[in-house]
Amino acid sequence: VQLGESGGGLVQTGGSLRLSCAASGVYFATQFMSWVRPAPGKEIEWVASISASGQSAGYADPVRGRFIISRDNTKDTLYLQMNNLKIEDTAMYYCVRGNLGPDVTPDQALGRIKGQGTQVTVSS
Repeated sequence: VQLGESGGGLVQTGGSLRLSCAASGVYFATQFMSWVRPAPGKEIEWVASISASGQSAGYADPVRGRFIISRDNTKDTLYLQMNNLKIEDTAMYYCVRGNLGPDVTPDQALGRIKGQGTQVTVSS
């Protein structure tokens, strides 16, 4: 399984970014997918998850209403549209397989990371 994240960068508060995650070596269309982020000085946390079909999604409270998770199963690609970015969104973002949620432990989340991540830095 290979997961390649991209799309991160430096953005000012209130700005937007769209992250992508290209999957290979896995039957992507059957997989729940999630985004997680280890933020500076904080434990890794779950951000959002999406069902295999893309018809249902869940979000962590800090990002609900600002981030949108989506997927294109014809391209084996996962996305995270990040709007109204805040300084506290600064983190390395990873896509992982599975339907994670707010109860996932840091060790569980870390164990699912397969890619290099993409850095998002939000400045004031």
